[in-house]
Amino acid sequence: MEQRAIAHADLPIAVLTASDDILGECPNWAEEEEALYWIDVRGKLIRRRDHRTGELKSWPAPDLIGCLALRRKGGAVVGLRQGIATFDFATGAFAMISEPHPGQPDMRFNDGHCDRQGRFWAGSMNDVTRQPVGHLYRIDERGTTRMLDLVVVPNSLCWSPDGTVMYFADGREPIIWAFDFDTRTGDPSNRRIFVDTGDLGIPDGATVDAEGCLWSAQYGAAAINRFSPEGQLIGTIPMPVTQPTCVAFGGPDHATLFVTTARQRLSPDILAREPLAGALLSIVPGVRGLPEPRFAL
Repeated sequence: MEQRAIAHADLPIAVLTASDDILGECPNWAEEEEALYWIDVRGKLIRRRDHRTGELKSWPAPDLIGCLALRRKGGAVVGLRQGIATFDFATGAFAMISEPHPGQPDMRFNDGHCDRQGRFWAGSMNDVTRQPVGHLYRIDERGTTRMLDLVVVPNSLCWSPDGTVMYFADGREPIIWAFDFDTRTGDPSNRRIFVDTGDLGIPDGATVDAEGCLWSAQYGAAAINRFSPEGQLIGTIPMPVTQPTCVAFGGPDHATLFVTTARQRLSPDILAREPLAGALLSIVPGVRGLPEPRFAL
């Protein structure tokens, strides 16, 4: 499929919430509800915005919450400090299903998404020392499997439209990796550099559009970048905040790109210059995304 170059610089950016998130992350669009779910990692919240009415709702988490994906059976699967849990929106209850870091209070989960077959992937990190002691886990009917080691800050998890390429980044370096992905077994192989973002910034959350292009939030660099399936930079959207954190398509026909942002570690002077830091933003970029896969268990 041919990837269209799009003029992004003058796209209007809609502001959907107040600047409430300390560290917004993991937007997930729920088609049947016409609503967006996301999390505030350091605010310890799961959040929801009704796309039709603008109504907001939040649920408290028992500790830092690092990632979220919706479930096929309803509710969500989340990564907490303690481990992986399911969450019931009706009752607000969490139920632990995996605790891979017992007795390690400095560890927490960060980025997490489902592959096209509905397996949940979540990366862990040391939230205090940033030493390379984190892991990337796959959670499915076989249990919790450790797939990658020596992770510092896991990010950029997403899959090509046909599910045969997996993308992943680690905050230790400005690189997004690509893997061949066996859709039957859920095993990645042939790790290689997809793109070295270099001066573009550190890649944070990412998603893939219907044309197979990867959209990357460049944390600390005030931009959303679009890369072709070959890793070529083919578009940039300047952002009004230096810390965009994650992107996801949703809205009618998946034509809207939602962007979570952060205000953590910003000085009062910078916050005064960036009043939208911590807000949920959206853009209509002229291409469509794909439905976000849901957890199959």
